[in-house]
Amino acid sequence: MLIGELAKQAGCETGTIRYYEQEGLLEKAGRTESGYRRYTGRHLGQLNFVLHCRSLGMTLSEIKTLQNLQNDAITSCAEVSELIERQIERIHRQIEAMHALEAQLTTLRNCCRENVPASECGILKSLLVSSAISSPHWTPDAAEEVESAERRKKGRKK
Repeated sequence: MLIGELAKQAGCETGTIRYYEQEGLLEKAGRTESGYRRYTGRHLGQLNFVLHCRSLGMTLSEIKTLQNLQNDAITSCAEVSELIERQIERIHRQIEAMHALEAQLTTLRNCCRENVPASECGILKSLLVSSAISSPHWTPDAAEEVESAERRKKGRKK
C-alpha cells in the first residue's frame, strides 16, 4: 500500500508516517519503480503500536525501548512494567500540576467583578502583579509599586 492508504488505515497524517520512519520507529518502506514508498501490513502494525504508545503519553525514546524489548527473548517483562510505572508516575505529576493550574485560574477568576470596565479588571491587575513577581527585575516592593500607581491613576480620574 502507498503512504496515503497506510495513513488512512491508521488514522494519521502522511507526515507523521514519514517522521516515524525517519526516527526509526517504522521499518524503512520499500520503493516502487517510480520511487513511491510501498508499505505492508507489518508497517501498519508497527504504526498502530507507535500511535497507541503516543496516545498513552510515551516519548519516542520509550517507544523505541518497547519495540526493542518486543524482540528480546532474554530480558524480563519487568523492564516493560518499570517503563509503564515511570509513565504512571509522570502522569500523576502532570495531574498535580494541572490541579495547581486550576487553583491559580480559580483564584484569578475570583478577582473579577464583572460590572467594571476591563481597564479595572481584577484578573488583569492580578496578572500584572504576578508577571512583575516572576520578572527577573522584581523587587519585594514591586507589587506595592503597581498598586500605588493604580491608586494614583484612579485619583487623577476623579
